[in-house]
Amino acid sequence: MNAVAIITARGGSKRIPNKNRKEFLGKPVLCYSIEAALDSGLFEEVMVSTDDEEIAVIAREAGASVPFMRSAEAADDFATTDEVLLEVLAEYEKRGRNFEYMACIYPTAPFVTAEKLRNAFQILKEQNASAVMPVVRFSFPPQRGMAVRDGRLVYCYPENALKRSQDLEAVYHDCGQFYLYRTEAFRACKGDPQDGYVPMVMPETEVQDIDNPEDWEIAELKYRRMAGLSRP
Repeated sequence: MNAVAIITARGGSKRIPNKNRKEFLGKPVLCYSIEAALDSGLFEEVMVSTDDEEIAVIAREAGASVPFMRSAEAADDFATTDEVLLEVLAEYEKRGRNFEYMACIYPTAPFVTAEKLRNAFQILKEQNASAVMPVVRFSFPPQRGMAVRDGRLVYCYPENALKRSQDLEAVYHDCGQFYLYRTEAFRACKGDPQDGYVPMVMPETEVQDIDNPEDWEIAELKYRRMAGLSRP
């Protein structure tokens, strides 16, 4: 298939040092994303976009390519994922390569599997969509959320305070694992396609943001459950 998997793994992390190459249950967390993309059999190219030589070494040893290093502009704290993807596509175009499909896979996404990537491609094609995004439902309805104001809890949406959870619209959020695109649709608007994303709903047991050490521990516990691993 004329498709590229782009794994976005810059160096450095403030909250979790060396996050993208930190060991997750015995191997660098980046390797899980690489292995899922390779095992899916969907991609002509599985590449890692990075500015870090150590990450590049790990990526190549895991079977991914690093045909060029990420620019300094696309590696600072303010660069967006869309900017990184556009840079990668532009660099490939300079080399005479264009791809019909593109997957952006995050490097700290051990819950991504080859099967999930194949399922996302099937959704993309069956629904003739421009993009697919894995999402998970909020476990508690955000319409009944509270904020602290002047030292007291207040409902953000008082009109929903007495409504039953089952009577409120289901709300979802991005899993932070991967996105799948028709490349031209992505490039046309330099980011989110104009016709939006088709959702791929994931179970909460296979989703975990990893922003701090506590998140990392929870992710390992969830991964063990998903993979049927025993405790060490």
